[in-house]
Amino acid sequence: MRRDIRQWWSPSLNKNMEIVAYGHFGTPILLFPTAAADYLEYERFYLIDSIKSFINEGRIKVYSINSINSESWLNSRMHARDKAVRHQQYNEYIANEVVPFIWNDCGGQVGIITAGASLGAFHGANTLFRRPDLFDGTIAMSGTYNLMDYTNGYFDDNCYFNSPMHYMKNLQSGTHLDLLRSKKHIYFLTGSGSYEAPQCSWDMANVLGYQGIPNFVEMWGKEWTHDWPTWRAMLPKWIATHF
Repeated sequence: MRRDIRQWWSPSLNKNMEIVAYGHFGTPILLFPTAAADYLEYERFYLIDSIKSFINEGRIKVYSINSINSESWLNSRMHARDKAVRHQQYNEYIANEVVPFIWNDCGGQVGIITAGASLGAFHGANTLFRRPDLFDGTIAMSGTYNLMDYTNGYFDDNCYFNSPMHYMKNLQSGTHLDLLRSKKHIYFLTGSGSYEAPQCSWDMANVLGYQGIPNFVEMWGKEWTHDWPTWRAMLPKWIATHF
C-alpha cells in the first residue's frame, strides 16, 4: 500500500501542515481527525488497517489531514469570535490547498468524499454542505452538527455559516441547493451506546430531508459506543457496500 506524507507552509493558516495519502487509485476520501489530533490519528488507531483491503484493491484512495481544533473550538482560552475566525481559515485551507493537492494527486478534478468520526464527522459534513461544488458526499460517524455546543452562547455570522443545523435549514433555492440535492453519498452513522448521540444524526438528516437533499442514517445498537472499535467497524462496512 502506498503511504506518502507531504507537507507545506499553509498561507491560509500561517503554519506548516501535513497530509498523508494512502493508495494509488479509487474514489478519494478525505479524513478529518476526531478532536485535536493530527493527520496520523486514523493510522495509529488502526482505522486505516480496517480499510486497507479496499485501498489495495484500488476502490478508494485515502487522504488524512491535521485538525486545528486546539486552535479553535477546543481551546477554552479563546473567545468564540476568534475560534470562528480560525475555523474560517481552516475552511480556506481545505478549499484552496487540500482540494487542489488531491486533484493533482488523482490526475484530475475528481469527486471527493469527506469522512470522519466525532468532531471529524462535523468537519466532514460541514465541508460538504458549504462546498458541494468541490465535494461529492460524506460519511459522518458519531457526529453532532450544531456549533452552539462549542460557542458558549456566542453566535456571529462565522458561527452561523459553520453550524449545519442552522444554515442548512435556511438554505434558499439556487445552484448551491441544487448541487446538494444531486448528491448520492450523504451518510450519517451512529451507535446507541455510551457517549453516542444518535438524535444528532437524525436531526441533521431531517433538516436535509426538509430541503429535499437525499441522505441515509444507520443507527447501530447499544453495544456500539463512541470509540474506535465502532468506527473501525462502520467505515469498512460502508465502503464495502457503497463504493
